Amino acid sequence: MSQTQEKSVMSSQTTAPPTDNSGAVPPAIRAAASWSWRVLLIGAFIAAALWLLSLLKTIVIPVAVALLLTIMLTPVRRLLNERLRLPRGLSAGLSLIGLIVVVAGLVTLAGQSIASGFADLQTQAVSGFNELWAQLSAQFGLENELRSYSEDILDQLESQQGAIVSGALGAAATAGNVLVGTLIALFCTFFFLHDPRGIWGWVVGLLPQSSRERVNQAGRRGAVTLAAYTRTQILVAAVDAVGIGIGAVFFVPSLALPIGILVFVGSFVPMVGAIVTGAIAVVVVLVSNGWVAALIMLGVVLLVQQVESHALQPFLMGQAVSLHPVAVILAVAAGSFAAGIVGALFAVPLAALLNTVILYLNGHDKFPELGDEDALPIRWRAADAPPIRLRRAPGVLAEGAVEDVGIDGDGVTPDGDPAR
Repeated sequence: MSQTQEKSVMSSQTTAPPTDNSGAVPPAIRAAASWSWRVLLIGAFIAAALWLLSLLKTIVIPVAVALLLTIMLTPVRRLLNERLRLPRGLSAGLSLIGLIVVVAGLVTLAGQSIASGFADLQTQAVSGFNELWAQLSAQFGLENELRSYSEDILDQLESQQGAIVSGALGAAATAGNVLVGTLIALFCTFFFLHDPRGIWGWVVGLLPQSSRERVNQAGRRGAVTLAAYTRTQILVAAVDAVGIGIGAVFFVPSLALPIGILVFVGSFVPMVGAIVTGAIAVVVVLVSNGWVAALIMLGVVLLVQQVESHALQPFLMGQAVSLHPVAVILAVAAGSFAAGIVGALFAVPLAALLNTVILYLNGHDKFPELGDEDALPIRWRAADAPPIRLRRAPGVLAEGAVEDVGIDGDGVTPDGDPAR
């Protein structure tokens, strides 16, 4: 073989393209693999976030409650601050004190009604149970079985004394956590009412500068969504409580107020809460007045819930909280599985908030009328703070010389540059 032929053979061997084995894997499998690791990574992040929230639930739950209370009390604070010209701090304090007084009054009235009404209810329930048991015993001869069951129950109670004591200690610890959470919620509510823009500006200021304004605008729309949801749920819960409470007046007048308060609180868990509290009302009427009254009370509960689900919810929620009923049910179920009653309570407002924020970040603005003119405030100043003047030394001045630069309440210098 000549030298020229050897060079051509070596050149062809050197420049031959490498074998591509990726064609052996179908494109659908490669795409599925790409999606799989991304989904697994997102799932791991969500699981880690939920685990962290469960560790900090004593702080996270009170802060979430404080946010809802702030949204509910903001109109009252604005009325006191803007119409009555009270200072912002005093307006926030009076709003919070008014809420505490209202809640304490309702709890006191409900406690008095329960104390006076349950004595009669207990007497009626015991007499009804004894009469029913006497009939069953005469018909089926259950005296011996009853004696055996009572002995077994006493034996179980004696053997579980340690568990009962530990359960009582656990209940005391839970009561302490509830007290701490209540104090945190009240503390956060006051400052959320007093300086919402300053706190929000501080939070957004922790983000990279390129994303602050978009997050600010998304947060504004999320706040509107939460406000619409809170107002709607308060009105719907009030309608449920009044309707079922009026029905209870005809059968158990002494317990009508506690039943109404229970229905009002339970209605904040969409769909599920109204059903559970309505069932409790029917059981109370069944124990006190018998089957006929219970059936009538069941009709009242179903009528009120039909009015709520077919008239109030679609009309009042409207565009602000546009969640399909299937999404509501799934959110409540997921929240209850993840965090019990607290998760069911906050699942729907959280889903509505995420829906609004994610849609805005992806280019779909549910509230275009809000605009983008609301500039992000200085994160360490209150919204109603007076203008201040900062002093900085420009490099062109002599050593020791200073220049005044004014900053207004919106965080913009007189030259139009954003404050740093």
